[in-house]
Amino acid sequence: MRNYCTLFDSNYIMRGLAMYNSLKKYSKDFHLYIFAFDDNCYNKLRELKLENVTVISLNEFEDEELLEVKPTRTAGEYCWTSTPSTILYCIERYELESCTYLDADLYFFSNPDVLIDEMEKAGKSVLITNHRYTSEYDQSVTSGIYCVQFMTFKNDEKGLKVLKWWRNACLDWCYARQENGKFGDQKYLDTWPNQFEGIHDLENLGGGVAPWNIQQYIFDNNLVGEEVTTGNRFDLIFYHFHGFKVYSNNYYDCNMYELSDENIEYIYKPYINELLLIKKMYFYNKNTNDFKNLIAKTEIIKKYLRAIKAKLCNRKYFVNVYRY
Repeated sequence: MRNYCTLFDSNYIMRGLAMYNSLKKYSKDFHLYIFAFDDNCYNKLRELKLENVTVISLNEFEDEELLEVKPTRTAGEYCWTSTPSTILYCIERYELESCTYLDADLYFFSNPDVLIDEMEKAGKSVLITNHRYTSEYDQSVTSGIYCVQFMTFKNDEKGLKVLKWWRNACLDWCYARQENGKFGDQKYLDTWPNQFEGIHDLENLGGGVAPWNIQQYIFDNNLVGEEVTTGNRFDLIFYHFHGFKVYSNNYYDCNMYELSDENIEYIYKPYINELLLIKKMYFYNKNTNDFKNLIAKTEIIKKYLRAIKAKLCNRKYFVNVYRY
């Protein structure tokens, strides 16, 4: 049994459901604890009666320390602040041997067991994933070396020591700005390999493919990747759809990173099709959740004009707006 947890509100519920569906497809023995960060999200998830899922409301989860700092954080900052607390809550409340945190905008393309197995075979207690930035997108200084996207903590002395330290640090400071070497809940991870025992930096390239590093790989239609510089081949385990936006007037935006036609065809199209299926099955109003906004045709034209201007100035600018 693999135990996972995630958190999201009604704005991210469709992505959270897509992540759940992909996890269910490839991981046959798992349980997912979902922390619903508003009432609409909680009620909808309860209505769906998802298999292998426990839905947890804020009323159940929030403690005095979280409630004390909540008024000082934006909604996004409070989610970041709460991340280590959700993991600790699951481990303690449900007496789990380990728990893996998942960002709601991940999508699995194969079984993630191999990632956790790698940590366990190394005899470690905490699994973290490197951003592996492509050089031109390197944000290590501002956003951190590691990404809070897929993190495992074992219920042992070393794992709990790191997790409780992280929770206390986020309660003390967790904001969407750079300050004294900190940024949100994420920059804290930079020092962990030297600060704590039992930290494992994931080696499997298939865990943590994202728009900021996909330029380093070539994927075929079976989603087997090849690292350009080494020729190393690997299966895509999950993709992080950071910055992905889908609009109600039949467009989706993949952010401003360089993406090949193959990336769109093999990775992004299955994701948008999953979201469309979820909308059809569970959400009947196009103007709700991920499909609630429009993108103006004038904005698309402006993006193309900026791309042309960037090309004339020998700079890269990717439009990455597509129809579904």
